[in-house]
Amino acid sequence: MSAAADALAGAALLIAVAAAALISALVTWTSRPLLQRYALARPNARSSHRIPTPQGAGIAVIAATLIVASLWGVSANVAIPPALVAATIVIALVGFADDIVSLPVLVRLVLQAACVGAVVFTAPDTARIVPTLPLALERGLVVLAGVWFVNLVNFMDGLDLMTVAEVVPVTAALLLLGMLGYLSWPAVLVATALCGAMLGFAPFNRPVAKVFLGDVGSLPIGLLLGWCLLELAFRGEPAAALLLPAYYLADSTITLFRRIIRREPFWSAHRTHFYQRATDNGFTVKRVVGEAFALNLVLALLAVATVRTGSTAITILALLAGAGAVSLLLWRFSRPQAS
Repeated sequence: MSAAADALAGAALLIAVAAAALISALVTWTSRPLLQRYALARPNARSSHRIPTPQGAGIAVIAATLIVASLWGVSANVAIPPALVAATIVIALVGFADDIVSLPVLVRLVLQAACVGAVVFTAPDTARIVPTLPLALERGLVVLAGVWFVNLVNFMDGLDLMTVAEVVPVTAALLLLGMLGYLSWPAVLVATALCGAMLGFAPFNRPVAKVFLGDVGSLPIGLLLGWCLLELAFRGEPAAALLLPAYYLADSTITLFRRIIRREPFWSAHRTHFYQRATDNGFTVKRVVGEAFALNLVLALLAVATVRTGSTAITILALLAGAGAVSLLLWRFSRPQAS
């Protein structure tokens, strides 16, 4: 693109971020009284909050994301996959129902798998990550990974601003990669709108949070973010797609296997994620979120470096550096702080 076209595209992205942030903030603000009345999250032994807090503001984030991405797509003649939009709405409804009445685990997983499968199996046959694998096998593995990703975003949404500290750096990096031509425009639109929507939600979720996302927000955010990362992997950048969410992947996956080994009911709520243990070990909420945000910025820079250089050696070094940085933070979170 020419310099003028680049500047115009950049301005459009900023406008989209601002529009999504404004819609998200307005809907969050206006819906708080209803959420306070009908969707109150009361503290329990596994909670990180101390006072009853309304949940369900994810409605605002998802609405802002879909509205801005869809309208921008129409104006720019860029098609957002209908299966993605439909699956996002359905999985948000599943999350909303779970916020209100607590659905059985099997019901949740089946519905989540149906939503993820609808997105994955409607992708073009030419969209591949490992072409040597049979297509059906690869798609099946991607569905399993997608269901896990949707749930891990939900699991990691247990501290004020934690999801903001994850989603904003990741979507900002995806936006940049899109501007550089390494991501499909539908994914750029979704990532940009989601980034703005999370920024609009952030003032209401900063410690001490006035409102939570709820499953109605965390589940579809996981679906949308996972799809954007899948699109990046389809474009031949699997290393970047792994680096961007590396902290979430490590914290949640290690915690899951640790609970399975201990024969604990891993599907139930708990407080054993590394970021949760950090608050028990003397870290303040702001410090936990701040350090997670800083790590995600580092991971974003490493991801962009692997894409921009196209070097196998740089990619290996970036993956090693990312693994080291994530391991260091997990170790710090697991250690009691000196008083």
